[in-house]
Order: sequence, then C-alpha cells, then structure tokens
Amino acid sequence: MTLPSALAGAIAQELVKDLSTEIQDQSKYAIQFPAQFSELREQLKFMQSFVADASKLKDKQETVKMTLQELQKLIYEADDLVVDCQIREDYTETKASSFSLCLSEMAFRYKTGKKLTEINSHIKRMRENLNSYYTPIAKHSDSESKNGRKTLWSSPVFDQSEVVGLTENVATIRDWILGHNEPLLRLAIVGLGGLGKTTLAKMIYRDVNLTKRFQEKIWVSVSQPVNETEIMKSMLRQLKSDDSGSSKGDMLSRISQLLSEKTYLIVLDDVWSIEDGWWERISSGLPKTEGLNNCIIITSRIKKVVKKMGVRDAQIHRPRLLNDEESWKLFCKVALISKEDEENTKLIEEGKEIVQKCGGLPLAIKTIGGLLSSEAKCYSEWTRIHKNFHEKLTSAEGSRAGGNQHVIASLQLSYDELPPRLKQCILCFSIYPEDHEVDVDQLIRWWEGEGFVRCRSTEAATESALNCLSELISRCLVEVAERRNFDGSVYTCKVHDMVRDLTIKIAREEDFCSFDGNGKHIANAGSRRLGVTKETKFQTLRGNSKLRALLLTATDYIGFNSNIELANVKSLRVLDFSHVKLDSICMKDLWHWITSLTRLAYLSLRYVAQLSEIPNSVGKLWGLQVLILGECKDLKNLPPSIVNLPRLIILDVGNCPNLQCLPQGFSRLSKLQELYGFKIAGTGNAAGSHLGELKALTELRVLQMDITEESTINDQELEILAQLEKLKILSINAGDCEDEDILSKLNKLSPPSSIEELYLKHYVGETTPGWINPKSLRQLQYLCMEDSRINKMNQDFWGDEEHKWDVKGLCLKFCQRLEVSWEELQAVMPEIRHLEVSQCNLLVSFPCDVKSVGFWCKGEKKKDVRRRMFSVKKIESS
Repeated sequence: MTLPSALAGAIAQELVKDLSTEIQDQSKYAIQFPAQFSELREQLKFMQSFVADASKLKDKQETVKMTLQELQKLIYEADDLVVDCQIREDYTETKASSFSLCLSEMAFRYKTGKKLTEINSHIKRMRENLNSYYTPIAKHSDSESKNGRKTLWSSPVFDQSEVVGLTENVATIRDWILGHNEPLLRLAIVGLGGLGKTTLAKMIYRDVNLTKRFQEKIWVSVSQPVNETEIMKSMLRQLKSDDSGSSKGDMLSRISQLLSEKTYLIVLDDVWSIEDGWWERISSGLPKTEGLNNCIIITSRIKKVVKKMGVRDAQIHRPRLLNDEESWKLFCKVALISKEDEENTKLIEEGKEIVQKCGGLPLAIKTIGGLLSSEAKCYSEWTRIHKNFHEKLTSAEGSRAGGNQHVIASLQLSYDELPPRLKQCILCFSIYPEDHEVDVDQLIRWWEGEGFVRCRSTEAATESALNCLSELISRCLVEVAERRNFDGSVYTCKVHDMVRDLTIKIAREEDFCSFDGNGKHIANAGSRRLGVTKETKFQTLRGNSKLRALLLTATDYIGFNSNIELANVKSLRVLDFSHVKLDSICMKDLWHWITSLTRLAYLSLRYVAQLSEIPNSVGKLWGLQVLILGECKDLKNLPPSIVNLPRLIILDVGNCPNLQCLPQGFSRLSKLQELYGFKIAGTGNAAGSHLGELKALTELRVLQMDITEESTINDQELEILAQLEKLKILSINAGDCEDEDILSKLNKLSPPSSIEELYLKHYVGETTPGWINPKSLRQLQYLCMEDSRINKMNQDFWGDEEHKWDVKGLCLKFCQRLEVSWEELQAVMPEIRHLEVSQCNLLVSFPCDVKSVGFWCKGEKKKDVRRRMFSVKKIESS
C-alpha cells in the first residue's frame, strides 16, 4: 500500500481516504498498536471531510493552506509506518516457527508506537486550529455532494493522428519542397504553441509524394536546453550507425559521410535558441551537393530564431488558426459527438460557445473536447465547464500568457477536472526531459509501485494502470508516440511541451518533485521523485529522507559506490535502473544498498549488460511487488530466496538466454499476476521449477513460457494450464526444440478458454498444436505465430459450422513452410480485421505482401487501447 503525494483538494481527499481505508482493512497489524491506530482512524475521518473542498479555500485562507502542507508531511510519515507494519507482519507470519520477541522487534514496536503517538498529536492540534473553518467547509461540501457528477470513460479513444484544417498548409509546403532546385532548402513553420506546428511537420515528413524524393529522413526533437551531442546521436541512430564513444567532431564527420551523395530531409522540431553555435557547427557539416535537392524543416515559436538559422522570409510558413467550421469539426471528433447528441440543440449551442473560446488553436480545442468526452453529455454539465473555462481564460489573460491564454486555460481546466488518481499519474510526466518518449512499461510499473493505481476486485493493477493511461490519452493530455498496429496498444507516449510546462508548475507547487527557478528537474534534500539524466548531481541529495521514486530517464551511466549520497537514501518505493552500464559501479555496494530498501515495491534492471547473478539477499525485500530483469543477456541464475517474496505480483526474466531455469518453489508466489520467462526445468534438475508449480498461481493473467531441450513435462502436468482460469495472455517459446516427447506434450497441453492473446514461437512441429482451435480458445482475439516450421494448420484449427474463430488480429512471421490460402482463413475467421505478415513465402492470395513485410487492415482502424489488452509489454518480435 502506498500513497499519492499532490495534496491539493481532491488529491488530498483521496490520500487521506486511502490511508484511512488501509488502516481499516489491514487491521491485523493494528493489534500491536490498537490505541494509536484507532485514534489515527478517528482523526482521519475528520481530515477527510476537511480536505474535500480544500482546493477552493487554500488560495483564500492561509490557515487552510498551511494546514494542508503540514498534513501532507504527516500523511507521508503515517503511510511509511503502515507499510513498515505490513511488511513486518508478513515477515513474522512466515517466520512464525522461529520468531520470538527479540530486541529488534521490541525496538521496532517502541519506535513505531512513539511515532504514531506523535502523528496523532499533530493531527489533533490541526483539528483544533481548523474548528473556525470546518463548519462552512463541511456545509459547502455536503451541498456539492448531493449534486455529484458522474465521470464517463470514453471508448473508443480519439485517434490523435487525425487532423483537421491542415490540408492547405501541407500543400503549400509540399509545393515549396518539390519546386525548389538548390542543394539545401531551409524552410520553417512558425507560430504559437498549440497551433499544430509539429503536427504539420509530421504530415510533411510522412507525405507519400515527398517520401519518394528523399533517400534519408531524420527527425530531431530539439529539447531545452539544447544538447548538441544528443542531436548528433539521434541523427546517427536514424541513419542506422553506431552512436557511442565518439567526439562531436567524429560524429558530425560520420553524419556527413552517411548523407554524402544522398538526398535527405531533416526536421528540427521545436527550436528555441541557437546560442553557443550548435546550429552553425551542425549545418556546416551537412553535405550540400549540387544536383541533389535536400531540405531542412524547422519548427519554432520564434521567427527571429529561424531567420538566424538561414531561413528566408519567403520560406517561413505560419499555419493559420482554424476557422469556426474546422474548429467545430475537430471538437466533435475529440468530444465524440454522436448524431443523437447533435439533436440536442441547447447542448450543441453551448458546445459551440465553448469552442469559440478556444481561439482556433487545435491544442485548446482538443483539450476541451477530451475533457468533455469524459463527462456526461448534458446541458448543465457543459454549462458548468463553460463557466469554469471562462474563469480560467480570464485569469490567463491577466497573466503573461504570451498569446497562449486559450491553451493555458484549457490545460489548467482539464487538469482541475481530472479524477484524483489521474492527477498523480499526469504529474509523473514532469520528471522526464522535454520531448522524451516515455516507455509505457516503465511508466505503469512506476504507478503500480507507488500505489497510484492498485488491484481491484475484478481488475489487476496493470489493467487499472492501462485504463488510467487510456483516459489521459482520450483527454488529449498524453500523446501516443508508438503503438501496436493491431489494436493501438501504446508502447511509448509523450506530452506536448505546454502540457509538460503545466505539470512542472503543479508538481513544484504540490511538492511532487523538485525543480529549480528555471523549471529544471533537480535533486535536493526535499526531493520525493527523481528522473536521472547526465546532469543529475547525487551529492545534492544529502540529508534526503523523502525520496520515493528514482528512475533513469535520459542516461545509462551512474557511478555508484557506498560513498555517494544516494547510498544513504533508504526511503525508495520505486527504483528503475533499466539500461544502466555497470562499468563504474561497485556491484557489492549496489546490492547492499538495494537490499536495504525495505519499502521497495518496484525494482527494474532491464537491459543491464554484464549482470550475471542476483544475490540471495534480494529475499530481504519483503515489500517487493514488481521485479523486472528482462533482456539481461548475461544473467545465469536467480537466487532461491526469490520465491519467498510474499507480495510479488509481476516477475519478468524474459529473454535472458543464459538463465537455465527458475528456482523451485514458485508455487509460494500465489499473488503473481504476470510471469515472463518461465523456463521449465529438466528431470535431472531437482532445484529447478517445473510446470506443475504453476497450479498454485491462480491469479496469473500473463504467462510467457520458454521450452529448452532439457525441459521435461510429465503427463500429470498437461492439465495444469487449464486451471489458470484468469489467464489472458499466453506465450510459448518452444526454443526450436526437436525432442519428440516435448513436441508430443506441447501438442497435448490444455490452456484455459479465457486466453485472449496467444503467441507461439520457434515451434518445429509440422502442424499447429491440436488445442489451437476455435472450440478450445473461444475468447481468443489475437493469434501470433513466429519463426516456426509449421507446414499447415491442424485439422481442428478449421472448426465447424458451430465453432468459428472470433479472432480479430493475425500475425505470421518467418513461417516459411506454412501453406494456407487467404480464402481458407477468412472462412474460419470471419471477424478478422488486422493482418501482419513477414517472410511467409508460401501463403496464397493474401491481401498484403508475404515475402517481405506486409500489413492489411479491414475498414477503419479504431484504436482503443482499453479494448482487451492486459499487458503493454512487447511480446511479439519487433
């Protein structure tokens, strides 16, 4: 159990409610401190009423504001005590046979009881100070609660790639590019933030007519402050060249060589400054060969900047504001206005007045439309939003909004209207660098580790997290960067720079994380969350006892030993060291520190090269819920203690080729919901885990299973999978295993009918396993077969009149022996709407290329990231 941090209004209400509920539900540990927890519960009931409307009063009444700040600190401290008691209780239950009231336990009880007493005293004093404020607050809150609003969740999610009103702009710039005859054309798109400059540049970048003209295309997001090295590295990566270990001069020389004698298009997005000469150096290194018509497109808010970069006035394009018709069309798309809604005259009139206040700026229109898509489509609700929007707009006009008051007002209103848990989630984007594409897997694991999302009775933590992300996308606060073709499931995402500016402003105000006066994310003694970049200075963490989350966001290097200040931080709940290089890390010191983080809930060491083993001391992390070790190529073993982690719900050891098997005893991890890289041990490996151990893992939703030549499956284990009734995603990597007994056993498995996605890889059988049929897998939505020697489908695959597939997506990759016709598949898969094929040369009459890479989509592709997806992790090959 963990708590949110932002403590304004509704978030504070949610925070206090969470803690109060947790104390009520987890009463077992309260036996040790009955009086203190009982008093805390009573005090929290009062504070829950107080904070219900604090967001409106804290700006007006200094006492309320100061009380909220003090309450925040106390709730964090109380939360830490609750977690400590929970973990301690789990430990004592497991060690019941040998545990006694030792000195350490007596000391723990003494310190905990003393701290609880102090917290209760502080809250009691707050209550006494608030007596003069409480009555009007309570009355106001009660009156509003009677008119409680119902927030709706829109589906399907608005496709942000759809645009309105840019056709003329695209045609103008296209004509400029096709009509020029010079070695290097420099043109710019200039305008206000939220006008659609980046969207327009992307349309040009992807334009079919222009794609044929250029042999190389490069897109660079120019962050603030400008990082010349990262710009060059990005260019090299897109040119498919090594970007490591070189000086700026060497990198620029390689870029010049790679672009030499080629036509190229380079987009520099969101340029604010060319100080220190970075542009002059890069520009001078770009080839400008006569007869080759190359182009650079620059987007910026500042005309003076692009002119200094060599763009002539005639090549500066200013996108126009959307007119009334275009504005309303875009709004209707985002707000999901139906034909039935259009018949509600009062609602439509109110909607058009709201759109008028957006000033023709696409970002403002999308933000307001996204907000209203989640609200009930009734006149009173839209009137309330209209009134609040007007107030925000008036406030923004009175500030230094720089002409962007429409966007600023719409974003602030959209944030204010978010449900409490979504406010915490959107604030997480503040720690990432500008224009950074955020890995969704990292993001949602962070949310899970801090408790921003949590398991519900019918919904696992990952499902809840993906729903939160989907809601933020539908509200147009988060943009999709990379998604899966089949159903639009999001792999990476980002936020507009103006959304990021808002999150930084609020995160600083709410003590969510720390920033300097220029909005730069920093580490200090008061930091609660930290995104690590190359500029991060750990020595400034001296004295920090608050840090809850630390993630590598824009670096793969940290120098770690027992002498740095980070080693003294013991309060972490979330630690993500994905991609970190171990060259300058003392592993003994690192593991000693990690295993001392008693409250740690999420640990990721994904893609860590040279990580060969995990120490047995990892078993001391009793609060660990998520452990990510996937893609560690050198990892050879897991410690036996890993099966003693009572709270573990996600374990990822997928794609670790040197890991032979998992330790025996996995049946103890009864709370596991996702398991990646489960390797079945052989008969001779008594210490390894076998298929039978999965029987106890009845909460599993995702299972990625690896078979090796040494694996053994007994006859009595063939029905094990059928007992995993909550399983949604099953991936079987048969490892090109040719053992006849294993192939026979794989053919006889009995997966549950609940499976919605199935992946079969490196399978050498001539026909698909018999259980892959529409009768057994009635709920299957997506089927993927890769790198297999399958010649044909088994007879049961084709079903009968009563049993046909409900599959919507089919993926066939590198199945070069498979012979099947499109007509046959369509006959048994009448609902299929998405097809992906790679190098399956013997397929007949398919509606896409089968010899290289082909895609086919039936009708309009509705991208709904909430459809059925449980896991966001890329299970299929890239």
